[in-house]
Amino acid sequence: MRRHRFFKRMPTGESLRQYRFLKPFAPYLDRHFLWQFNRKSVAGGLAVGLLFGILSPFAQILLAAIGAIALRVNLPVAAFATLATNPLTVPPLYYAAYRLGSFLTASDEDVRHLAGGGYAQNYYDQLGQALRSFPLFIEWALSFGLPLMLGLAIIATVSAILGYVAVSLLWQLSVRLRWHKRRRRQP
Repeated sequence: MRRHRFFKRMPTGESLRQYRFLKPFAPYLDRHFLWQFNRKSVAGGLAVGLLFGILSPFAQILLAAIGAIALRVNLPVAAFATLATNPLTVPPLYYAAYRLGSFLTASDEDVRHLAGGGYAQNYYDQLGQALRSFPLFIEWALSFGLPLMLGLAIIATVSAILGYVAVSLLWQLSVRLRWHKRRRRQP
């Protein structure tokens, strides 16, 4: 009963078909698996949303919707899960992704320099030199590409897996608790 009240304001395939920009997706919006709220569908929707929300810097909801359609998981959950990345969470997420990626792609000399504690000074020296010349700045900014993308891919994959497992475990725990309560009520 409580679940029905909560989800009655969720968009349906019929209500979404009224929007002009969704016309190309109209044949897919009738698929019942996109709107089901069961353990696998919700957990899969969360995983798809987290994966595309973290991995893609733009068009996150569109990519999550396409992923939900392709993987046959819950579309609203996938779209909502992309909101895990927002203006407050992106800077620390990208910083952590860059640090993880640079650690994994570092050469032996870079790792020794990181361990020596001179990393921050070297970083600011490179930034200062790069800001003096636009071509050097572009080269400096592009040097973040591989470490950042590798770190984002790892963080997105791990968070999608953890999200899927967490929803599955919490769903099973909830079902077991409800069964346990039912058994106690019976005489």
